[in-house]
Amino acid sequence: MSTNEDEFTLIFSYTREQAIADGVLVDISETAKEAGFKWPVAVTCAVWADIVTPTPDDEQEGQSKEGRLWDVLNMARLAAKANKGDSDTVLFQVIVLRERKQETVTLKMVLSAEAPEGGPCLTIMLPNED
Repeated sequence: MSTNEDEFTLIFSYTREQAIADGVLVDISETAKEAGFKWPVAVTCAVWADIVTPTPDDEQEGQSKEGRLWDVLNMARLAAKANKGDSDTVLFQVIVLRERKQETVTLKMVLSAEAPEGGPCLTIMLPNED
């Protein structure tokens, strides 16, 4: 039996644009531009909910979505520069204040060519996400 690629038919495709519209991804490209990124950037809903969005108690301690997002983007940018294009996936760490305790969280940034404009884009996710 032959396994020629021409024999396979695409049954379903879920685009990045659809994932953003559905809330599976959160587009953070505008803030990412301010942080020095040239390509569109999104985070998964898990990163948005668990890392970027502080609890009400953490907000009382001075934490904000804007500040946490800025921290994630700056650490991602530093990790990308250190990677020097050696891989399309980069792991990096961010320190998050939760319930008055610092927690080091590992995140994963993946480069792909799925931007609506047809160019490269970045997605920041938890290490166990695809």
